[in-house]
Amino acid sequence: MQKVQIKKTDLHVSALCMGGCPLGGYGWGDVSRQELINAVRTALDNGINFFDTADTYGLGESERTLAEALGADSHKAVITTKFGVRVENGKTFYDNSREYVFQAVEASLKRLNRDYIDLYQVHYRDGKTPLADVAESLEILKDQGKIRYYGLSNIHAEDAEELKQFSTNPFVSFQDEYSLACRKNEQEMFSFRDEFEMTPFTWGSLGQGILSGKYDKNCRFDANDRRSRDIYVNFHGEKLLKNLEIVEVLKEIAGETGKSVSSVAIRWILDYLNDSVVIVGAKTPKQVLQNAESLSFSLTAEQIDRLEKISKE
Repeated sequence: MQKVQIKKTDLHVSALCMGGCPLGGYGWGDVSRQELINAVRTALDNGINFFDTADTYGLGESERTLAEALGADSHKAVITTKFGVRVENGKTFYDNSREYVFQAVEASLKRLNRDYIDLYQVHYRDGKTPLADVAESLEILKDQGKIRYYGLSNIHAEDAEELKQFSTNPFVSFQDEYSLACRKNEQEMFSFRDEFEMTPFTWGSLGQGILSGKYDKNCRFDANDRRSRDIYVNFHGEKLLKNLEIVEVLKEIAGETGKSVSSVAIRWILDYLNDSVVIVGAKTPKQVLQNAESLSFSLTAEQIDRLEKISKE
């Protein structure tokens, strides 16, 4: 099993992380709670020890489902969850205030049935709380033993400017959308990794599923699947057609390697963005096993080059 040591920590995690958004049971079409639990167990049984979730996924349901699935084996898993997306009275907004961070961590610990969180991440910045204040709040939680390390999610240029103000950057990781279908954040991903010594995590690593090879230009989704909305550009218009061109090359390479299409898409990230962790959601054990194939091979320079050319935005 390919492992990555998260920089500035003693955390050794599988290079493939199981994403917990589908565990929330909302927005990904019909899901079976038992299948979700089985998927988590399959991941753990096959060497995937890293699980990413957030308090806002299913309004806490993802954390609860993950805890139930791990059960007595929770100590074998490295868990990262996120805070900063607040829902009150039907309204959603971002909040990084100390008061809310302290409230959010207690709620997540209870749902996860844990005494501490391995890695606590700022889900989204709220646009008003300075990063130094956020770090100060997180240091308090670290001193209290409620979290071990902390990181950033959905990074932006202004985050880089604020990180430069720290004499020693206390954030150990960052994550953002990155895949063959979305390379707009590529420069920032390399910059944050190299300049600030942070381990990159990628979400949307299969382009919300378009890079799995399961869909064609006639794909349609039910209203309870977020991908039916135009904001999920990977499944609509010219972007969909471009993605399907990428999928054709992925299928060619899958044939050459004897691996699944999704595992080739994941492997490209691991080979191209070194020292990264790829986050991929899964709804079934079969999907977990297909994705896990990515950790058993590497792409050739020629295969990487073919995917590089076809996916350039």
